[in-house]
Amino acid sequence: MLHYRTYRLTENDPWVVFVHGAGGSSSIWFLQVKEFKKRFNVLMVDLRGHGKSKGLSFSPKGTYSFEDITRDIIEVLDHLNIAKAHFIGVSLGTILIRQISELDPKRVCSMVMAGAIIRLNVRARFLVGLGNTFKRFVPYMWLYTFFAWIIMPKARHKKSRLLFVNEAKKVAQKEFMRWFKLTYELNPLLKYFEEKDTGIPTLYLTGDEDYMFLPAVEYIVGRHSNSYLEIIRNSGHVCNVDQPRDFNRRAIAFMLRYSSCPSFLQASAAV
Repeated sequence: MLHYRTYRLTENDPWVVFVHGAGGSSSIWFLQVKEFKKRFNVLMVDLRGHGKSKGLSFSPKGTYSFEDITRDIIEVLDHLNIAKAHFIGVSLGTILIRQISELDPKRVCSMVMAGAIIRLNVRARFLVGLGNTFKRFVPYMWLYTFFAWIIMPKARHKKSRLLFVNEAKKVAQKEFMRWFKLTYELNPLLKYFEEKDTGIPTLYLTGDEDYMFLPAVEYIVGRHSNSYLEIIRNSGHVCNVDQPRDFNRRAIAFMLRYSSCPSFLQASAAV
């Protein structure tokens, strides 16, 4: 099972589940924990191959899918008897949250999508193609550092960029290759998500400088009911790190609008 950490108020308070992106870990949320744990029970997971879940054995076949990774998260929820929760994801973590809403929609009270990946534009598709061409010949950290710089190019993105790069250094080469193979699933999965409206309250928090993904988010919000976009100024792809106070304020206010969603928790204290 994935490594996880909980911060618990009472069993009657709603839960918030934080899901990081590829190459990161639950440490990407260090600027959120203090504020969120004042109002919610908090669950943070390290995805397979990342953070303290590194080295754990999950898939005997050697490869895995987005559904496999999503079911890892659901396994933790089942273990803790969390029947319902709010979910916050960043970057690729938003895809996993959206997948949870497909596999177990009654579990999801609301979704907050930071730097959501909705569609791959021409530049993103070029980067994925480049990565697949050179992934066996170029050290994976070269690729990851290059991608991080392309996605988060400005000086004020430096903190976010370095955080993700430093966390990615902890991911083994073999694990990176497995995750990169998931890019073959991206286009059909994103197309399906674009066509299907879950109706679940969803807040997209996107930096005004997240030039690769913001246009697609604006498009999807116009098509899906109960979906809202708030743009965070002077922020790039990882807006929860670039502008944490603004991010926290907006995300907490949104979830409190749906705070009546029960959690029915009977779990142990923080681990």
